[in-house]
Amino acid sequence: MQDFLKEHVLKFLEGSGQKLGVEALDDSAVVKNIVFTTDSHTPKPLFFPGGDVGSLSVCGTVNDLAVMGAEPIGLGLGMVLEEGFSLSDFERIMKSIKTSSGKANVPIVTGDTKVVERGAVEGIIINTSGIGMRHHLMEGNLETARYVRKLKHDWLTDTNAAAGDVIIVTGTVGDHGLALMSHREGYGFESTLESDVAPLNHLMTKALGARGVVSAKDCTRGGLANALNEWADKSDVGIVVQEDAIPVRKEVRAAADMLGIDPFEVGNEGKAILAVVPGNAEKVLEAVRSVPEGTNAAIIGKVDDGIKKGMVVLETSVGGRRVMESPIGDPVPRIC
Repeated sequence: MQDFLKEHVLKFLEGSGQKLGVEALDDSAVVKNIVFTTDSHTPKPLFFPGGDVGSLSVCGTVNDLAVMGAEPIGLGLGMVLEEGFSLSDFERIMKSIKTSSGKANVPIVTGDTKVVERGAVEGIIINTSGIGMRHHLMEGNLETARYVRKLKHDWLTDTNAAAGDVIIVTGTVGDHGLALMSHREGYGFESTLESDVAPLNHLMTKALGARGVVSAKDCTRGGLANALNEWADKSDVGIVVQEDAIPVRKEVRAAADMLGIDPFEVGNEGKAILAVVPGNAEKVLEAVRSVPEGTNAAIIGKVDDGIKKGMVVLETSVGGRRVMESPIGDPVPRIC
């Protein structure tokens, strides 16, 4: 996907004139201090343990804004419906959108609905766009970071990580992708696995209030492994993480082992990684754990100048080391 975007999309969109525009390939763009993002959602199935396409659409967009350092203030909702789509299913999705929007405290402020002929889409496709303003805690948060070192950007971009930064993951990994795949394929884990889909804007407020967060990223497609590798590549740093420190639910690990899937490469919809300047990591961790979405947060590693730039290294449970690479493809397709 990264190669596709660079070779076939971005070359037609160059020259946005924005410091943090589409070329940055971050979770959101910054346009004159307004943060903007958009995302289309096509999970299969539309309903899964712990959520559905409606909650996924709202939370995914809210999270993209929040991890950039913005306070989400409004969402746009675009829907393309297949002719004959069940009205009861549609209202179930709309109720989920309302609930998730209320939980995040981010209203739907505009939208568009289209119906296309049968077979033109598979049930429903939802696009959500979001706008946000710079978070009121960002200046204090970055002021603490600037006491330690210079920052490349005054937003929580993928390029801001530097040697010494401590890495926090806000909870267990692999939940969403494996819950959805198990439900879709009927592997028998449906009763124990649930998606982690949730808005992270309240969690990010707590993290920023504890100060010292320099970069943040939600671990969606490609999971933890892809998110860490994007940091290493864009920040031009080496990263080391400890396998035993990364929280994984027993049910998720069991399902991943049975299917031959690495849970670190499976997408989440309610988890993020944070890079925090040394000295403030424990305080940020405590703040993140104070909200329900961050109960299982953990410090999992650091940015290490002893590791080759652009590389992520995993210290394994048996005492060895291996390279944690970005997944070449999506190990669990159609999860978002």
